[in-house]
Amino acid sequence: MTTPVSVRLKDSIKARVQALAGLRQRPAHWLMCEAIEQYVDREERRQAFLQQGKSAWEDYQTTGRYVTGDEADGWLAHLEAGTDVDPPECHG
Repeated sequence: MTTPVSVRLKDSIKARVQALAGLRQRPAHWLMCEAIEQYVDREERRQAFLQQGKSAWEDYQTTGRYVTGDEADGWLAHLEAGTDVDPPECHG
């Protein structure tokens, strides 16, 4: 289901959207919908990332458990190299 929405754009932005739509051989409407969808997706991922960080900080404050930066880097280097290893043990 779609719902019409009115958006006020500066004339310069509208012209840029129309020019880009012409180059892409797509309607300006499609280009604007695509841009909004990508923005919302990106911002939702950003918000989830920030929430994960907040949750991790709250967990640390509650438990005091941590791994050092060197331990985390070493573990990630193994994963990047394709070696499936367990994460380092938490301290605290």
